[in-house]
Amino acid sequence: MKEIHILVTGVGRRVELMQAFKQAALKLNVNLKLYGADITGTAPALTYCDYTRKVCAMRDPQYIQQLIDICIDDKIDLVMPTIDTDLLILSQNVKAFEKIGSKVLISKSDKILICRDKNNTGDFFTSCGLKAPMTYNNYIEYPGPYPCFIKPKDGSSSINAFKVENKEELSVYAEQVEDYIIQPFVEGREFTIDIFCDFEGNPIYITPRERLQVRSGEVLKTQINMNEVMIQEAKLLCESFKPCGPMTVQLIQDKNSGDNYYIEINPRYGGGAPLSMKAGARSAEALLLLLCGKKIGYQQNSICNKAVYSRFDQSVCIFEGENQPVKGVIFDLDDTLYSEKQYVKSGYKKIEEYLQEPDAAEKMWSYFLVGEPAIDRYLEEINKIEKKIECLEIYRNHIPEIELYEGINELIRKLKEKKIKVGIITDGRVEGQRNKIKALGLDKLADDIIVTDELGGTQFRKPNDISFRIMQNRWRLSYQEIIYVGDNLNKDFLAPKQLGMKVLWFKNPDGLYSNCLNGNEIKNVNSIKEIQNELLK
Repeated sequence: MKEIHILVTGVGRRVELMQAFKQAALKLNVNLKLYGADITGTAPALTYCDYTRKVCAMRDPQYIQQLIDICIDDKIDLVMPTIDTDLLILSQNVKAFEKIGSKVLISKSDKILICRDKNNTGDFFTSCGLKAPMTYNNYIEYPGPYPCFIKPKDGSSSINAFKVENKEELSVYAEQVEDYIIQPFVEGREFTIDIFCDFEGNPIYITPRERLQVRSGEVLKTQINMNEVMIQEAKLLCESFKPCGPMTVQLIQDKNSGDNYYIEINPRYGGGAPLSMKAGARSAEALLLLLCGKKIGYQQNSICNKAVYSRFDQSVCIFEGENQPVKGVIFDLDDTLYSEKQYVKSGYKKIEEYLQEPDAAEKMWSYFLVGEPAIDRYLEEINKIEKKIECLEIYRNHIPEIELYEGINELIRKLKEKKIKVGIITDGRVEGQRNKIKALGLDKLADDIIVTDELGGTQFRKPNDISFRIMQNRWRLSYQEIIYVGDNLNKDFLAPKQLGMKVLWFKNPDGLYSNCLNGNEIKNVNSIKEIQNELLK
């Protein structure tokens, strides 16, 4: 499994974006590490990152050096900015990052300057053969018509942007808005085009969507509208701009003429970009594939036209608090309650019996230890690759010879004596996981067991939170009264942490994920005895 390290700057409230990348990594079987950089340690999206990196403000002279130091220390493959203020300074320092082996997902600095000054933005649209509202820089020279719009040249999020009804109002606002532009007000439907290109500026996804409801410049409700005219106009923009990765473009479709008037470009992921991802513009997956060296052409047929999406606010737990009694414990299964290596060896033994090949289990184990597809490699070695399907079925469905870790039976017994609920949430193929549970006797020990694939497929595996919500609802406990114990820092803790559960990382020295670093200050233990001490203290 390839490991990719991405540093996200100004991560702030980009929870949906972090979730999208996590889901993309799971789907592609990519070992993704997200590093969230922010000037505070309490930004909501940090709870969805694997590691937190606190940095100074962008205007600080040490900002770029801090990012470079992080890239060196954490072996960052890609730096991904998510706020406007980072764009220019990062574009001007691309070579410094490339020198240390880190790519920056940023367009060229001359293009960033086009976006930062709305005078330049309008001229650029016109140079591409597109329509843009006429721009004026002096309210005294503005000839009309009214209403008009006044806003900062270098503004974002609709801050200090005002609709003006007459010349008298314009003179008042001109005194309040610093370094402004004035444009005739175009009345009509507002659209955003989410664009994602490869590193050379070739479009992969172009997704126009209507802004049905907006708050503080960010969309709350949107409808996908695969308008062919807008798509072709977006392609013209890409030919001239050559964006590296994501770009959002805003326009207004005049209600009288039907013409598209382009008003803004943001060469980064916009706040509403995850909505296009939900509709099928899987740019997070595309970016990970590009980082893996894959070539991707233009995609369009996968996008659900006319789909409507609405966003909502959600709270996340930054600090779980103190002195909250534990009334329920949810355990992961593999490498938390028993050794997954034991299960692997058990499966190889069953294949050996089927093939009647001496030492087959030992040879497959040797391949497994070096990270190779053990069954495939062994069958190729003995010229029996045609037996692969049968061998996989035997492995996945066998009744395993496995045992609970020493001390688990006693731990569960003591939890139940204290009237503490005991649950298990585990990912994996249903029959295989159920066979493990039965072989370990957990079906008789636990109060509740959820195999996430039984909920409707692999999309419900961790870090999806639905299994945790189901178990919390069954138990009628608050999330703060439940603690989750798992071993896989890559996926286990995202959902329970953001729901407000306590979490405990079993940094299992015998496990498959024992080499993970603790980047999010998750409390960790190294033995079953330590788990018992934490749960029963």
